[in-house]
Amino acid sequence: MSRKTKDRKKKGVDRRRAVHALVVLGLLGASAYLTVELREQQPDAAPPVRAVGGGSPAPGAAAASGERRFERLGAPARTVVRAADGAVLATFTDGARTAVLTGPSRTFTEAKYTSAKVTTDSWVRLLPQPWKEGAEKAGWFTEWFGKSLGSKDPDILAFSMEYLEGAPQKKDAQGLAYAGDAQFGPLNPNGSEAGDMRLEQSDFYDYLGIPYTFRDGTVERPDPQRLRAVDCSGYVRTVFGYRARYPLLGKDVKGDGLPRTANGMARLSPGVEILGLTGKRPEATDKLQPGDLVFFDIDRRTGDRLDHVGIYLGLDTDGKPRFVSSREEANGPTFGDKGGTARLDGNGFYATGLRSAKRL
Repeated sequence: MSRKTKDRKKKGVDRRRAVHALVVLGLLGASAYLTVELREQQPDAAPPVRAVGGGSPAPGAAAASGERRFERLGAPARTVVRAADGAVLATFTDGARTAVLTGPSRTFTEAKYTSAKVTTDSWVRLLPQPWKEGAEKAGWFTEWFGKSLGSKDPDILAFSMEYLEGAPQKKDAQGLAYAGDAQFGPLNPNGSEAGDMRLEQSDFYDYLGIPYTFRDGTVERPDPQRLRAVDCSGYVRTVFGYRARYPLLGKDVKGDGLPRTANGMARLSPGVEILGLTGKRPEATDKLQPGDLVFFDIDRRTGDRLDHVGIYLGLDTDGKPRFVSSREEANGPTFGDKGGTARLDGNGFYATGLRSAKRL
């Protein structure tokens, strides 16, 4: 074989090797890309809520990791964290675990029941312990705040949206469905469209379909006919308790936890009273912040007992204070207007029935 022939063969082998290497690198790159894409598409342990939009950073978000100052305010007593430019980064209320942090803007929608939308940059999270003046100097707060400010992990508001009509079912690693479209309760054989069409008393363990042991040792077992159902207080206990890990009590008693009913939550639960319970409608709602529990007296048959509870979402796109709750008219959680406008102002059914509010 001539030298020229050998050189040509050698060059051909080198070219094939080069091409092979490029192909391998290309496949590896594509594989890495697809792996990242698939990983990003897989649901997290607690997936983000549907109907969340936007993404523009909130004012002051760029300064979140820079200089901060802690300012004390009153009525209620609280600590406000500001960035160097004066933008509010967080609010912590004395005696409450509920904290509001400023983050990316989100828009919540429920087109079937209302044209109103709620666009908010408030992210509601639970502190490890109730806030008190000076807590910003504690080690636990530094660690918590560093992880929480700017986090896009699902918060109280995101959890609350994961039970609205049409919300996709979410399951944990053991296959337990912990989120998804929730009903209010089973049909009442003696009910009617005019009232009591569905039975109350569906709690979070009914929705989950699993027994639950409370801290006092009481074991509650789910009612099979109430599977995937939560009444108004059961919904709040699902969002704050089962999802956000706020302590839960098995019944209406005073203690370190969330009682069973709306009346028990308003009168017995820990936290801070934001709108005082006087037996009358509060004169104003401007002290409310997203995540506050709002309580109503809308059923004359219950006397002085408060019979409905919801979660305040903030101002909607019409500038009106809007809340989300589980109600029988919509057969489950909604911030829409079926069965009464879900606003706290004006002369609507719920607005006139508002009696108090609490920050857990």
